[in-house]
Amino acid sequence: MSDFDNLAVENFREYLRIPSVHPDVNYDACIAFLENQAKSLGLPIKTYHCLPKKPVVWLTWVGQEPEIPSILLNSHMDVVPVFKEQWTYDPFSAEMDNKGNIYARGAQDMKCVGIQYLEAIRRLKKANVTLRRTLHILFVPDEEIGGDEGMREFIKTKEFKDLNVGFGLDEGMASPDDVYAVFNGERCIWHLHIHCPGQPGHGSLLLDNTAGEKGGVQSNVVPPEFVLVIDCRIPVTVDVPKFEQTLKKWCDEAGEGIWIDYEQKQPQIPVTKLDESNPFWIAFKGASDEMNIKLKPQIFTGGTDCRYVRGLGIPAIGFSPMNNTPVLLHDHNEYLNKDVFLRGIEIYCKLIPAVANVEDKTG
Repeated sequence: MSDFDNLAVENFREYLRIPSVHPDVNYDACIAFLENQAKSLGLPIKTYHCLPKKPVVWLTWVGQEPEIPSILLNSHMDVVPVFKEQWTYDPFSAEMDNKGNIYARGAQDMKCVGIQYLEAIRRLKKANVTLRRTLHILFVPDEEIGGDEGMREFIKTKEFKDLNVGFGLDEGMASPDDVYAVFNGERCIWHLHIHCPGQPGHGSLLLDNTAGEKGGVQSNVVPPEFVLVIDCRIPVTVDVPKFEQTLKKWCDEAGEGIWIDYEQKQPQIPVTKLDESNPFWIAFKGASDEMNIKLKPQIFTGGTDCRYVRGLGIPAIGFSPMNNTPVLLHDHNEYLNKDVFLRGIEIYCKLIPAVANVEDKTG
């Protein structure tokens, strides 16, 4: 491997060893790591707290036309919990086996992408590449628990507005074949708590209007209420108001007094257009074609911070350059192969200049 490759793998593994795992994440080590990266890249770094212990960190590479809308390269610092007994290696040791597979929580979701951004920039700067648009490389907290105290709050701030974002890249997902998944939209998330109240009493009594008639049954005891918890991921093709009317109709038909409490009820956010009206997509697709990489546009089944950016009317694409890789986000023994990781850096070395050099035609 080249010196650049060795450094990239070393930085990736160092970042993976930081246990920024829920619950109660301490992001201090992530901030210190990113400050060191910024220093090595010669880039300014800023940290902003929307809420206590919820830092948003970004590095900035100023373009030749800093007044025009910038490019946002977003990733999240947090990772989901682990069940260590189910792992072959310690999930925060970043062990690399003889096949080059690097095992760690966050290897795919999504510390790989954050490092790939930085290492691509390192190579571009070394090659004296200049960009038309300014780049902001953003690292946010709490994406894995919905981003309520991370990106959702940050987009409301003057600090985000001052970034003047015109286009964003964020996380995607691994592909088990040679095609790269690219996401221009997401299903919106509704978490429903359907409350089914009724007449309580002893399980031996034939009571009228019990909760069990509306949502379940329990031996011996008839409780005063059942609560059904449902995780809905609503496709972009669904008429959301009509869907809600259908839910209410089902509740009315099921029995008296049933009501819905929404733990999450996100709006249906328009997808990012993948046509001539979006010059950033044309640049992204053109650079991909030049590299002979196959793209498969699709709608993300889960939720990412892209939804908050798209909700502002900013075009954004989810993309993690991991093909021929099993999908292991949130799974035991999450890993990413070293060669796939390094290939992703090469891909970003083409994609970043392509989108950052899009000519400004906004007036």
